[in-house]
Amino acid sequence: MRPSGRKLDEMRAISIETGVTKHAEGSCLIRCGDTHVLCTATIEDKAPSFLKGTGLGWVTAEYGMLPRATNTRNRREAAAGKQSGRTQEIQRLIGRALRAGVDRVALGERQIVVDCDVIQADGGTRCASITGGWVALRLAVNKLLKAGAIVSDPIVDHVAAVSCGIYAGQPVLDLDYAEDSEAGTDGNFILTGRGRLIEVQMSAEGATFSRDEMGRLLDLSESGIAELVEAQKAAI
Repeated sequence: MRPSGRKLDEMRAISIETGVTKHAEGSCLIRCGDTHVLCTATIEDKAPSFLKGTGLGWVTAEYGMLPRATNTRNRREAAAGKQSGRTQEIQRLIGRALRAGVDRVALGERQIVVDCDVIQADGGTRCASITGGWVALRLAVNKLLKAGAIVSDPIVDHVAAVSCGIYAGQPVLDLDYAEDSEAGTDGNFILTGRGRLIEVQMSAEGATFSRDEMGRLLDLSESGIAELVEAQKAAI
């Protein structure tokens, strides 16, 4: 039995509310159960210096967690004077994932920055950030298309992410914190809307896992991604 009472293949309740901030070119608040992430997308009219003259655009991300997103207060990283290794790893992952769904030639020589701020954390914050970040990105690109700044749509597919793991000896979909903290195996699966793999992060947290178990987790992730893509479509 899962702590939440969910079935092994049952996602948490998903909602995506768009247009939640006034100034960002694209924004949404994604809720995956008790994990809530604010995602905003900002269009910058020039690409990073390393892409100057290439005609290629860039999508990057920044990630952060508010001090009371968890049950105890975390010190702001700005107060510490540097980002943690975990934060850097997550925001690089978000950027890589979102770029996989973009035709950078069609985007043109500009940059879109996706900011993902965790308001409340209950497991799966990086996955929620990727799923919500894609919606914010999609909305920002829609504005470029409407304004005639680009002539063809650079978004080639949906991008979404979900966690799966072995909890109490059973493969389960969409781990919350209670499950994630006790899982024997934990994985994050990032896929396109067509089911193409972008990235898989898996590790044995307390027990090794078999090839068959990995396959079962991948099957679970595909069903979860399908639900997330439908939520993305409904939001935009």
